[in-house]
Amino acid sequence: MFVLRRIVRSLAVLAALALLFAGNGNVLAAGLYGLSGPVPPDSALSKSSAAHGFDLASLDPTCPACKDFAQFATGGWKTNNPIPADRTNWGRANVLLQQNQQTVRGILEDAERADAAPGSNMQKVGDFYRSCMDMKARDAAGISPLKAQLDRIATATPADLPALLADLHVEGVNAFFGAGGTADQKNSDATIIGFGQGGLGLPDRDFYLKTDAKSQAIRDAYVDYIVRDLALAGTDQATARAQAGRIMALETAIAKFSRDNVALNDVELNYHKTDLRGMQQAAPAFDWSRYFTARSLPAATAPINLSDAGYARNIAELMAATPIDDVRAYLRWQLIDNYDGVLSQPFVDSAFAFNAALTGAKQQRPLDQRCTALTDGYLGEALGAVYVAKAFSPEAKARASAMIANLRSVLRDDIATLSWMSEATRKAALTKLDAFNVKVGYPDKWQDYSRFNVVAGPFVANTIAGNRFGTLINDERIGKPRDRTLWGMTPPTVNAYYSPINNEIVFPAGILQPPFFNPTNDDAINYGGMGAVMGHEMTHGFDNTGRKFDEHGNNRDWWTPADAAAFEQRAACVEQEFSGFKVGDLNINGKFVLGEAIADLGGITIAYKAFKKSQLGKPQQTIDGFTPDQRFFLGYAQWFTREFRDQEARNRITTDPHPNDYYRIDGTVANLPEFASAFFCKANDPMVRPAEQRCKIW
Repeated sequence: MFVLRRIVRSLAVLAALALLFAGNGNVLAAGLYGLSGPVPPDSALSKSSAAHGFDLASLDPTCPACKDFAQFATGGWKTNNPIPADRTNWGRANVLLQQNQQTVRGILEDAERADAAPGSNMQKVGDFYRSCMDMKARDAAGISPLKAQLDRIATATPADLPALLADLHVEGVNAFFGAGGTADQKNSDATIIGFGQGGLGLPDRDFYLKTDAKSQAIRDAYVDYIVRDLALAGTDQATARAQAGRIMALETAIAKFSRDNVALNDVELNYHKTDLRGMQQAAPAFDWSRYFTARSLPAATAPINLSDAGYARNIAELMAATPIDDVRAYLRWQLIDNYDGVLSQPFVDSAFAFNAALTGAKQQRPLDQRCTALTDGYLGEALGAVYVAKAFSPEAKARASAMIANLRSVLRDDIATLSWMSEATRKAALTKLDAFNVKVGYPDKWQDYSRFNVVAGPFVANTIAGNRFGTLINDERIGKPRDRTLWGMTPPTVNAYYSPINNEIVFPAGILQPPFFNPTNDDAINYGGMGAVMGHEMTHGFDNTGRKFDEHGNNRDWWTPADAAAFEQRAACVEQEFSGFKVGDLNINGKFVLGEAIADLGGITIAYKAFKKSQLGKPQQTIDGFTPDQRFFLGYAQWFTREFRDQEARNRITTDPHPNDYYRIDGTVANLPEFASAFFCKANDPMVRPAEQRCKIW
């Protein structure tokens, strides 16, 4: 997700663990937005924006709204705000992220200067950030902080592999496969052991398997990257080149029996509850008992979700059949690859060189922005209380909570009157909606970091300690009732999510900020922007994945067959629409983005109805020449004001379950008669889908 991919690979691991802490799991949590980390400051908003929440300079008045609403609503902003050299994408939500990161950076700099008590949160925050910023010390340390693990890998025998992998996995190096605590999808109050695929260095299996020239160029750059890092770690060039070829061959073999992202989103396909004996029988070529014992995972007593028995069998056989020298080279690479972005400058530069080939990035981000993002990722709740005090008022929380209540009421009315839903399914849907757990702003109970030992340096030691801490507290929950108070995002995060396994909607303080949300904003802007986000997360509870979970978060079919068929027919309309959209020369994968596209359509539909409800009895004021309905849709478009470098846009076709932002605007609003009416569009205008092709679920 982050541009400097290798710099924050450990952060990405921790973020995934955070979702597991909250009981979500990678497939089971639906977020609003795929951002790319901290961004440089934006130009000041116009006086108009300050007055009601919308910046007139964002518009492109040369493009009619009914021809291309995305261009009309966002074209001016994109022209005035080109993608900075250190970014692969750039949009208004990134600007908000930058504002939040500036606030966080101020907290970090105060903590860095403070004489905080040893073991306190501020000591940990200050020392973590300081050690990240100290490139002189990082350069002096070089590869030495990884020496103990590298030496262990260098002498490993096949018999050592289970225990070695267990230790690497604790440190966030998910070589060959991944395992750890996860929610039981059929019994959401329980935490069990989960097993899943892993072990790839490129972002997705398809990067290994596509045969086009651009994909081959990325693979070539990846091999060069492996060679550079191995050489920096002390391997001679000829040996590094030979090992890189074998590593690439091994990862390609893993990719060939890995599931693609569409299959990974199939909750039934990825649920196979068994025990240690069943896992050993499914994949007998690996000693799973030794692995789980070395990980201190209670496999003798806890159930295991063997998500893909075929993958387990294939990966076990591959490990057994691969020469031990090649296994050692692969594990050495996996370790270095996981941490090169937090090592010395030559490793950081090597990681960036590959990232540039992968995403089109032109230059590295400033060190303070990288260190701010990393500290938030590892110690976000230690920063959270201070951030909230600075940036999120009680009034803002109250207004956001009131909007959520209004939206939930409207969704309830909508479900109650759906013509295509029977009474039996309707009753269950309303029960689920009423059971939504709503989290706004920040946790009621903050994370305890007392067992996360942060030292003055070297920095990589702190990231290793952070990964070990995250893995430890996650694994300790196995066999215990799940704690549903946990959050999967830190307070400054510009994002939101719905968790089917928790049946909860979560809105961090970081997203509840201007220009998208402000208690003083025009209602139209608040509902079109933040209201659509709230509706997006709510309708995730009833999208193609969320609808398969009940009010308790259990994977259970509560739909009648006729209602399920009616839903699938409507969902197929959305899938077909988005499959017809192109990003460059590539079609969007409608199946892959279906859940997010459904949530966008549902979110704006419910938000519009909630907005109209909120305006009953109020005067309908025109502002800056726009009616309330027009301002509602302009507020919606602000969220998806974003441009991508070509290579990054191509990558996201494979890796991002959200549609390209351009189509999140045009593809969504073209289905709404309310949009056409607001902008006086004619039936044959490009932004008006023919009635027989119009997608409508809610």
